[in-house]
Amino acid sequence: MRLTRRDFLKKTGILTAATALHAMPQQTIRARPVLDTKLLTPFVDPLPQPPVAQSSGTRPSPDNPQRQARYYQIAMQEFESQLHRNLPATRLWGYGSSFPGPTIETRSDEPVLVEWVNSLPQKHFLPIDHNLHGAERSKPDVRAVVHVHGAKTPAHNDGYPEDWYVPGKSAVYCYPNKQDAAALWYHDHAMGINRLNIYAGLAGIYFVRDDFEDSMHLPSGEYEIPLVICDRMLDSKGQLYYPESGNPEAPWIPEFSGDILLVNGKILPYLKVEPRKYRFRLFNVSNSSSFYLSLSNNAPFTQIGTDQGLLSAPVQVAKLMIAPAERADLIVDFSKYRGEKIVVLNNVLPMMQFRVASGAPEQKPLAASLRPVPKMLESTAIKTRMLSLDEYRDRAGDSMIMLLNRSRWHMPITERPLLDSVEIWELINTTDDQHPIHLHLVRFQILERRTFDKFTYQYKKTLRFTGPAIAPDANEAGWKDTVRAEAAMVTRIIVRFEGYPGRYVWHCHNLEHEDNEMMRPYEVVAPGSVGAALPSVTPPSIPMCSARTS
Repeated sequence: MRLTRRDFLKKTGILTAATALHAMPQQTIRARPVLDTKLLTPFVDPLPQPPVAQSSGTRPSPDNPQRQARYYQIAMQEFESQLHRNLPATRLWGYGSSFPGPTIETRSDEPVLVEWVNSLPQKHFLPIDHNLHGAERSKPDVRAVVHVHGAKTPAHNDGYPEDWYVPGKSAVYCYPNKQDAAALWYHDHAMGINRLNIYAGLAGIYFVRDDFEDSMHLPSGEYEIPLVICDRMLDSKGQLYYPESGNPEAPWIPEFSGDILLVNGKILPYLKVEPRKYRFRLFNVSNSSSFYLSLSNNAPFTQIGTDQGLLSAPVQVAKLMIAPAERADLIVDFSKYRGEKIVVLNNVLPMMQFRVASGAPEQKPLAASLRPVPKMLESTAIKTRMLSLDEYRDRAGDSMIMLLNRSRWHMPITERPLLDSVEIWELINTTDDQHPIHLHLVRFQILERRTFDKFTYQYKKTLRFTGPAIAPDANEAGWKDTVRAEAAMVTRIIVRFEGYPGRYVWHCHNLEHEDNEMMRPYEVVAPGSVGAALPSVTPPSIPMCSARTS
């Protein structure tokens, strides 16, 4: 019998009678008092802008020594930041002593080198579960490795979860940027403690620009604003609090939902805007939470892009749903709202405020078409893979584990796509929860979602659909690198594995799930190589499995 996440939350007292989104864990599992959010006056702090990374010269590019690449050195450090005017400074970890970290500005086909320096303390300040694979007591408390999410990068520069290094060490990664303009982000990817490192603040923005996007004359400069959103919990002293399961030997929890919303590292900030169009680059860097955003005056968002760049045409969105690790490129036209104060809401909870100035409104229209997005045809796929998203109870009935394709991290690789080939991946979600699935290296398109009979699939190994195919939403009909695999549905994506051969990973971007086995390696192999000739490996049948090893 499987234990669902909802069962677990009820069992541990995490789920309240209110909506699960931003539901706070109950006092029974808290180690110390939490902050009374009523003490925080809304909209008193201006929205900060992340600093821009400054290069320290150039160095020869590893893939072409005749070509120079801009060189950056960015340190991971502990620092303090005042998240709200009414709070003392909060201890955080960040890149370049800020959260979000410094924004790296790059251009398509212009390589950069980044030396990521681990200058963090030797001791972690958040609760490590040493039962999780990769976080054993034999491992150092503090480890880090950087992944640029959405980058088409050689495998040895991708931030493989086992390539972590300790304080006092550094790694130099090369990013070729052979891809279209897109809003990427960089974050920690150390196995077993990834959720804690990102929660502490290890995340930043990485923009790729190109000539085509420049030609669109979209709002830029002071009119292009990044919005890095996430949820957190603070204790009564204003310090980060990460809840535990209540079992001191196994503190892992299946998801995190906080009661405090941060935008660019501030709680309930405001932004002064002119009566004109603004471009907002939205990043969901939360551990587990999806956000459901709208404007208090019911004005729509105009979405012009998604994870991997521009859509083919603008899409009007009254309420925007954005899952962990997804990005949205938005236009908001304030020209009709001179003198108004407009609140960005997550469901009914305020997140930030826009203060629209008086003055003459801008009249320049938005282009009716953007970047062409050629539709990938299913007929071009050489293979279709059926890959399950699974959730199990351990034999003691006390905890649970999430798996991809019924396989743990250390088991043999089951996915070996050929370089430059096209495949269809059918993500069969047997759980009761949405999972944001991210594939490293590649971009893809969503084909459809469809309900299926979970019982028949789990116990008879037969996939029986129970409803019609549902096309992706209009604002998902572009290039993606993270897809919402909805509960009890089959989500089909089509992928071209272009770029580089080597070993990468695919995983759930619910960070609590990722840290507890919902991540798998896959290998892109060159045609004719030894790896291409290896036989397929059938994942085992796991009716029940232990979620923890000692």
